[in-house]
Amino acid sequence: MVSDIFHALAAPARRAILDELHDRDGQTLFELCTRLTMKHGLGLSRQAVSQHLEVLEAAGLVTSRRDGKFRFHHLDTAPLQSIVERWPPRT
Repeated sequence: MVSDIFHALAAPARRAILDELHDRDGQTLFELCTRLTMKHGLGLSRQAVSQHLEVLEAAGLVTSRRDGKFRFHHLDTAPLQSIVERWPPRT
């Protein structure tokens, strides 16, 4: 749903998470937390990043897969197509 996507994109921290997954797809929660602190100066707890990831997953912008004890998060830009299709260019 488009409103879920806009809600997910509204928070700067969630946009930073998407930026990080765009730069390096398939990161763990620990890796994301480290990169958000180092590159963006966001001192978010693992719990906060996890909650942001849940919102992004609910909007379909992030998928995750478990491999052993690790969960890897991946960017999925397909839901953004619904925004593009909502306002097609005028001819």
